[in-house]
Amino acid sequence: MNTIVERFNKINSNITSLNLKNSVKIVAVSKTFSYDHIKPLVDYGHSHFGENRVQEALVKWSDIKKNSSHLKLHLIGKLQSNKAKDAVKLFDFIHSLDNQKLADALAKYQSKLNKRLKYFIQVNIGNEIQKSGIPVNEIDAFYNYCVKEINLEIEGLMVIPPNDGNHKKYFERLSQLNRSLALKELSMGMSADYIDAVKLGATFVRIGSSIFGSRS
Repeated sequence: MNTIVERFNKINSNITSLNLKNSVKIVAVSKTFSYDHIKPLVDYGHSHFGENRVQEALVKWSDIKKNSSHLKLHLIGKLQSNKAKDAVKLFDFIHSLDNQKLADALAKYQSKLNKRLKYFIQVNIGNEIQKSGIPVNEIDAFYNYCVKEINLEIEGLMVIPPNDGNHKKYFERLSQLNRSLALKELSMGMSADYIDAVKLGATFVRIGSSIFGSRS
């Protein structure tokens, strides 16, 4: 069996062994890797893949997705509103919805292109100046705007917690926020902390290096 598939199965097994109530989907983060490198996992039947940059994803996935309707592509990196049209064309999920200007652009192009995406609102859980995301005290208002004013399909919240060793605390806080909005999905957890994330309610984990190896 291919090494990448073996690593994926190991992660899947680790999650399954926890006997969780919630179903967990692994977003295999394929950013920076060539399609040839990730193809064994596509051929194996996995469907959820994550990319950071719209332009890289367009080159890598546009032709592949035309012939593989089961593939679901997730944008997990920062999205500028001027790339919203291309993002709507290619992606199925956006995990980094983090401001009203972007939300308005995505809503506009969804309507023009007659396509519905699923969104996660990125939360700046630690109020970090250098990090994107909606502040915790603005989540309710932003969620209501997205759902009631511009009709976006908000699946759940997303977080990249501060790198201060307290990720469990931030995961727990985000899980509480997600429940307060009665959202069914929750995007949190990466290669180093996905076990803690799923224990605290994550339904989508974004895992790259533990599947595809270290990036050059």
